[in-house]
Amino acid sequence: MRIHALEREQWIDAPPDAVFAFFSDAANLDAITPRWLGFRILTPLPVTMRAGARIEYRLRLAGVPAAWRTRIARWDPPHGFVDVQERGPFALWEHEHRFAPRGGGVLMRDVVRYSLPLGPLGALAHALAVRAALAAIFDHRFARVRECFASGAAAEYVACLTAAAEAR
Repeated sequence: MRIHALEREQWIDAPPDAVFAFFSDAANLDAITPRWLGFRILTPLPVTMRAGARIEYRLRLAGVPAAWRTRIARWDPPHGFVDVQERGPFALWEHEHRFAPRGGGVLMRDVVRYSLPLGPLGALAHALAVRAALAAIFDHRFARVRECFASGAAAEYVACLTAAAEAR
């Protein structure tokens, strides 16, 4: 099984507690996920985030509906957390979210380790579409996070997210 990695960093001009609260609220995933994924959280909200918490989602990959369940494997407020796929389209999915105070804001770092099922077919799918799709998802997320935190006021983050959710 070939393990791939995707790593992204983003500096956010906001207090560490506000940034951690934003990313540890499962409801905010909807506002930072591209519409073309057809992403929906099935777990009743709000989700009490902690080690062992499970979240169920539904999304569309290349137009095909897929169920996804993740579990919070590590919970370390306000420094980070790790979610792992328990059921879904990947053979392996481990997404580490790290938050470090930097320059009056927060340096957020995403590290995703993933692998595809189906051996050679999975390798071909990765080369042809999956790598680019994941990059597009995280590019979209980067832009949405930048928009939502551009104002520098915690109340504005909520307003940004509410507007994004209502636009869906």
